[in-house]
Amino acid sequence: MGAGDRHLLMMTLILLATIRIGLWLMPFRNLLKVLAKISQPSDRLQVTNPVSVRKIAWAVNAVSPYVPGAKCLARALATQVLMNRHSLACEFRIGVAKAEGGKLEAHAWIEYQGLVVIGNLEDLSRFMPLPSLEGVKL
Repeated sequence: MGAGDRHLLMMTLILLATIRIGLWLMPFRNLLKVLAKISQPSDRLQVTNPVSVRKIAWAVNAVSPYVPGAKCLARALATQVLMNRHSLACEFRIGVAKAEGGKLEAHAWIEYQGLVVIGNLEDLSRFMPLPSLEGVKL
């Protein structure tokens, strides 16, 4: 594993842990504001350490087991931040579905060019996507 991969893994681990703590301590709206600020694309990253969508998904999947409670929402948010920082436009999705007992379930995932990058499930189609947060004033 090269230095670039190790750096990406460390940054992903720190980001995912921070998001997990933020989900626990902060109102979701406030967390989204913070993440929007740190999600700004960086020209320096494009030149010094270009990263692919596949590599970002690999990093999030690799570090997730080491962050207690890192479920789909934290993983999707971390993926979105990393993709935005690397100027890779993605779509953050949250969907809801009714479980067998009538209980409401939710799931979060990231799409890139119409494909699910993080959060793919065999039965993902049963989740009804909520409207996008794009353009919503936080």
